[in-house]
Amino acid sequence: MPTIRNIPCPYRFFFYSFDYAEPMHVHAQRERMTCKFWLEPVALAANQRFSPRSL
Repeated sequence: MPTIRNIPCPYRFFFYSFDYAEPMHVHAQRERMTCKFWLEPVALAANQRFSPRSL
């Protein structure tokens, strides 16, 4: 899965190249936490283990 690089933070941002059936979005991961954000408009689509403050 392609990873978006050169963002200085503890998170990994990535996308799946075969997610063409959904609106544009990006996944974020840190340790065992993951979430997904829609890009237009920006909105939280899914969350696994991130606290509300972290989001």
